[in-house]
Amino acid sequence: MDLVYSYAAFFTAYLIGSLSFAVIVSKLMGLSDPRSYGSKNPGATNVLRSGNKWAAVLTLLLDALKGWVPVMLVRWKSFELGFEDTTIAFVGVAAFLGHLFPVFFRFQGGKGVATAAGVLLAFEPLLGAATLLTWALVAALFRYASLASVAAALFAPFYAMLFFDRPRLSLAVTVMSLLLIWRHWRNITNLLRGKETKIGEKAAEPQRKRRRRHHRLHDDGGTAPTSHHSKGN
Repeated sequence: MDLVYSYAAFFTAYLIGSLSFAVIVSKLMGLSDPRSYGSKNPGATNVLRSGNKWAAVLTLLLDALKGWVPVMLVRWKSFELGFEDTTIAFVGVAAFLGHLFPVFFRFQGGKGVATAAGVLLAFEPLLGAATLLTWALVAALFRYASLASVAAALFAPFYAMLFFDRPRLSLAVTVMSLLLIWRHWRNITNLLRGKETKIGEKAAEPQRKRRRRHHRLHDDGGTAPTSHHSKGN
């Protein structure tokens, strides 16, 4: 029965992780789909490129919560249902995988930075805090969210192994870190080429909106009255 509960916890965590809040929040706030501009990544950093800071903050918090909540629920019920570190660890991985491959959005998800942060904070608050501090320092120095995310992903497994004697959680952190770095391979390429967008830079307007605006301006120009004045010499 314990195994049934564990599999149910994995599946529930994956479904919670599959809620793509970047898309949901953008739709509710009347913004363009984040998959249509910037990096086309449904995450808080790309939502920030829309110019709406509140939407980005809300996306960040909700994406972190969907990693934190499943793990905390499993930890809360661990004694009652017999959950051990293995279940706790891979409930976190399941929520993270839900963000990367969301069943509700054709398995086309984000890169998982905020969700991973939520999972780490639920695993061990100090582990999450150390990883977030690494992200913040690199982001403040270089202003590249992708570089900060990759740096945090590289350091997180070492923090887990050095400071916490919980091998299964360390394994889960390593798995998430490797997946997160893999999801950033395009960003890594752009960083090497000097083409990566910095934090706070507004994305170019989506192509569809530009076409609509162009047609509207063209129509307005076609209907406007014209006058001809002769220039004197």
